[in-house]
Amino acid sequence: MDATITGTSAAEIADSVRGLRERGALRPGDALPSVRELAATLGVNRNTAVAAYRQLAQAGLVVSRGRAGTVISGGAPVAQEGVADTVLRDVASGNPDPALIPDPTPALGRIVGRPVLYGEPVIDAGLQQWTREWMLADLPRDDLHVVVTSGAVDAVERLLAQALTRDDAVALEDPCFLSSIHTVRLGGYRAVPVAVDEEGMTVDGLRAALDAGVRAVISTPRAQNPTGVSLSPARAAALRAVLADHPYVLIIEDDHFSLLSRHPYASLIGPTHRRYALIRSVSKFLGPDMCLALAGTDPTTAERLAMRLSPGTTWVSHLLQRLAHAQLTDADVRARIARAAEHYAARNAAFTEALAARGIRTVSTDGLSLWVQLDTTARAAAERLMRRGWLARPGDEFLLDETAGPSRHLRLTVHDLTDAETARLVDDLAAAAVRG
Repeated sequence: MDATITGTSAAEIADSVRGLRERGALRPGDALPSVRELAATLGVNRNTAVAAYRQLAQAGLVVSRGRAGTVISGGAPVAQEGVADTVLRDVASGNPDPALIPDPTPALGRIVGRPVLYGEPVIDAGLQQWTREWMLADLPRDDLHVVVTSGAVDAVERLLAQALTRDDAVALEDPCFLSSIHTVRLGGYRAVPVAVDEEGMTVDGLRAALDAGVRAVISTPRAQNPTGVSLSPARAAALRAVLADHPYVLIIEDDHFSLLSRHPYASLIGPTHRRYALIRSVSKFLGPDMCLALAGTDPTTAERLAMRLSPGTTWVSHLLQRLAHAQLTDADVRARIARAAEHYAARNAAFTEALAARGIRTVSTDGLSLWVQLDTTARAAAERLMRRGWLARPGDEFLLDETAGPSRHLRLTVHDLTDAETARLVDDLAAAAVRG
């Protein structure tokens, strides 16, 4: 079947690709010509080809994969966080332990009040004041404004949309949190990988990304997902020095593990940086179903975020906001969160020690999961573990650099394993991690 793309305008080219897709000449996962190649073949300006691909991306018909090019959407299932439908013992989910999530029942009776009507303030006054004090303790900025969104992923999507246009470049940690990868790619932005080591985002990597023209940087200051590393104060200072020459590049810090972290907060956001957002969701300690995140931003970003919210969901439920505020200011709930933090740290440390005794190394220092280093490829190890009854997540799913080769890491969520399961998984990992 002929799969030749035709047209002389962006609309005609986009219609041609759409027709080829509908007729089956182009199938999910098929690669499209590069912009340069398509423009040369059709005898059109490069900007015309770019506009055609932009129209197709906006319609969800194609997906940009950075250096890997543009492909027809709808191919292999996209890797997602969470519980899998499987008979295997799932150590891939990245979920918090449900037994450690505070019961909201005692707080529910305290949040009922006057109904909220259209046109009222978007953020609940009590939550706003509490959040401002919480964030100012770590990020002392006189210009900090508090905004509420429906979770951290929603916040990142809105932040990018208010600051960027399609094809703009965004610096992402590599390896990277799955939702950040999806948000950037589905938004039509270009992901620029910045390597992560045991102190966080690398200075050389960030400098190269800024030289490449990125307009936004997404960083995880603590418990980076998937590696678990946290920014060291020295590394954060070095990164701030690099960013000092780029005050209008939007810095987005996703401090998702905030109240559970065993590490102090270190920030990329300098005292005079002009565009920034510190995001703290409540999902890790109050539960994933509490779809709420709080962002401390500069005034311009706060105003633009509010504009992005107004034509859509309009506001985040005030009942949800009041529930979060009631729990976050409850001494018993905060004590429970502190005990959860101790539990995750202790269980991960014990598992790390057990692996070290078998010659297997982890680089994780914080978070819900461990980043386990292997002598074999991650996919080979994951397949061997599957045959032994385990569902593990290979590191390849988190990689951005197309030239890096296959991953040799697994991300494992082990904090809820029994002692017997822990011993069995360590034995099975030792058998699966052999060189090959």
